[in-house]
Amino acid sequence: MCQSGPVPRFEPFRGLRYSPDRAPIGQVIAPPYDVISSVERVHFASRHPANAVLVELPEPDLLGGRDRYRVAADLFMRWQGDGTLRPDPSPCLYPYRMTDTQGRRTTGVIGALGLPEPESESDILPHELTLPKAKSDRLDLLRATRANLSPIWGLSMHHGLTATFDPTDDQPAADAYDDDGVRHQLWVLDDRDAIEAIAAGVAAAPVVIADGHHRYETARAYRAERREQSAGAPGPYDLILSLIVELSEHQLTVGAIHRTISGLPPGFDLTEACARWFDVVRAGAADERTLGALAEAHSLSLVTGGSAYLLLPLESTYAEAGNDLDSSLIAVLLSQLPPHEAVHRHSVREALTALGSGEAQAAFLLRPVTVAQIEAWAAARQQMPPKTTYFSPKPRTGMVFRSLDL
Repeated sequence: MCQSGPVPRFEPFRGLRYSPDRAPIGQVIAPPYDVISSVERVHFASRHPANAVLVELPEPDLLGGRDRYRVAADLFMRWQGDGTLRPDPSPCLYPYRMTDTQGRRTTGVIGALGLPEPESESDILPHELTLPKAKSDRLDLLRATRANLSPIWGLSMHHGLTATFDPTDDQPAADAYDDDGVRHQLWVLDDRDAIEAIAAGVAAAPVVIADGHHRYETARAYRAERREQSAGAPGPYDLILSLIVELSEHQLTVGAIHRTISGLPPGFDLTEACARWFDVVRAGAADERTLGALAEAHSLSLVTGGSAYLLLPLESTYAEAGNDLDSSLIAVLLSQLPPHEAVHRHSVREALTALGSGEAQAAFLLRPVTVAQIEAWAAARQQMPPKTTYFSPKPRTGMVFRSLDL
């Protein structure tokens, strides 16, 4: 693939990892901060006094007068001081494998990915547009801890990259199952020749950001601050902790992000409103059989009032949306509805649960985009609409940390 800008920079770093004798890895890892509910946060925090969630989603110390960021920084330093976290003796890369309950594997490598220079074209490509979201929380946490606590997820467009870091049957340094039954394994790679081969592979093609856009933008803001303070001097703030996975059907599980809506006026006929943009075909009662058949047929569908409907986009809808992504097609419809609330749901079960409880009036079940579509959009340097893709499983926070002070 032709490079159009500076190549992706990918470097080893001295990782901070939990000491198995003080903090068994299965008790201290946690999901990424942005998919943890308040109830789940309590669950992980009670699992072990050094669980990663305590620094990734800290709470203020009201009695001691410390804000949540100072709490996180103090904990992070304490864990290093008492040996709960120990630095590797030399810079390393960290092959990382996730295996779901069906045996499907996602194998990548964790390292430090260079941030592109401001105002320059780069081969680090954002994958989706993002919804407005305060970045001050992650920025304050980065300022306080001076550490990348969880990796962003990048997809390399270099075909064959996996072969450069596949750990085969070597014994992992960390091995644990999460609450969903996904197995997480981490290896430590300190061989100089192997590290150089991986870095060259990553540099060979653009990297598409799959997950962690806000952390990525936060890291860029932090770098700008630090450069201003240091007269533009380079430093560890020029890179961000990243899991790099090859953009390949064999490595990725891409799910859709569905929509539920509520707050429509009483008596509003949603199926009639849909008919302006879609051929609406009633598929049957919204039971397991019907929904299963729609899913198996890879259908865009609507569930409301106890019935399921197949939605077949009209040519005019494609023209209005400007592309063939379900997220864009449904956005056209939603923009024409009366005032309502739309909520993003990461699974069909979650969407249908909201429908069954009365929290939602209707659910739009979208089809996942394909790896080929992701690659085509990235090659054209286009960003998909917000909340188009959901990559799973999610890498765990706590497998390895990156301190900017090491």
